[in-house]
Amino acid sequence: MADNILVVNTGSSSIKFQLFGIEQGDRLVRRLKGQIEGIGTRPRLLVKNADGECEADTSWRPDEVRVLPEALDRLVTFLREHVGKLPVAIGHRVVHGGSDYIEPTVVTSRVLASLQQFVPLAPLHQPNNLAAIRIVQDRQPQLLQVACFDTAFHRHHPEVADCYAIPEKFYRSGVRRYGFHGLSYEYIAGRLRDVAPEIADKRVIIAHLGSGASMCAMLAGKSVESSMGFTALDGLPMGTRPGQIDAGVVLYLMNQEGMNTNEIEHFLYHDCGLKGLSGISNDVRDLLKSTDPRAKLALDYFVYRIALFVGTLATALGGLDALVFTAGIGENAPQIRKAVMDRLSWLGIELAEKANANDELRISSKRSDISCFVIPTDEELMIARHTLRVLRRHASATLEEKRA
Repeated sequence: MADNILVVNTGSSSIKFQLFGIEQGDRLVRRLKGQIEGIGTRPRLLVKNADGECEADTSWRPDEVRVLPEALDRLVTFLREHVGKLPVAIGHRVVHGGSDYIEPTVVTSRVLASLQQFVPLAPLHQPNNLAAIRIVQDRQPQLLQVACFDTAFHRHHPEVADCYAIPEKFYRSGVRRYGFHGLSYEYIAGRLRDVAPEIADKRVIIAHLGSGASMCAMLAGKSVESSMGFTALDGLPMGTRPGQIDAGVVLYLMNQEGMNTNEIEHFLYHDCGLKGLSGISNDVRDLLKSTDPRAKLALDYFVYRIALFVGTLATALGGLDALVFTAGIGENAPQIRKAVMDRLSWLGIELAEKANANDELRISSKRSDISCFVIPTDEELMIARHTLRVLRRHASATLEEKRA
């Protein structure tokens, strides 16, 4: 039986995972995709195989799977019963790697302690990402764990792109623009070489539009600029996050509304964005169905800001050759793509209506000056690839140590 790599993305009440088999020639084959959701409330394990067929659908009482460690125990039990053995390595999505972690890294106690300092910069994600690593480290210490960072893809920006207009000492202490969704952008950069090689090395903007949303300017497959900054609050409006906002608003909330830092943090991460603007929902699907004018305003604002950032990122690139839509909204909401492209018609972008409606690869017309694409992202496969490379390096280094 071939060895497997497990990819884990842990949330506050869920564990999303995928299992990849390592075939001959180190080819990765997706075997299982699943999640344990509703931890502590309505816990349920749902797993599908590569063909989309259900492999498991199990529910438990809330008191049986109350917390993350119990959910991970259930996942380990499932893997042993249905796969026959544990994976040879686990790859984790870790949202924030700061300025030091610029590539996938084997997790040690020292690395784990270092990553803890970034919890305030990604409070929705980092604590849960690290919690899963700690639990595995405690219960299965022999398993190789690899942290793959959403910030790493952007870590080669010049200082002029990464700094804020504040005293230099803060930049040196880590207050700088990091950018996020790097695993998604890295995957798309690779896919462009397969599906559109004629533009892969040119000036490309990728719009990762999901509940969390950002945009990236790429030149020759490398990140040049990102819409996100110090935290995952910046840039585009998101499902529940405001995106770009005047720092004076935060001061106003403190001084005039009497909100403390915890209240402001919760407000910015949970009550803003499409949810706050519409007063209806953080889900674009709900807003598209709604006839409420506030829903329309929220969507119009979302589209408007995307178009504005295209202009900003194109300036960083010195022009634009292609625009790529990806992630949940980018891949599945043709109305949003059309609205964005219509706003950008002044650039010579022209939509191919039928191709867009059918979610085809190329959605710009033959006459369009800028090529526009819809490319599904696959962050899990990117993590699996990184984890396999680290696994091979780690095995080689261990062998050399034994020989020495």
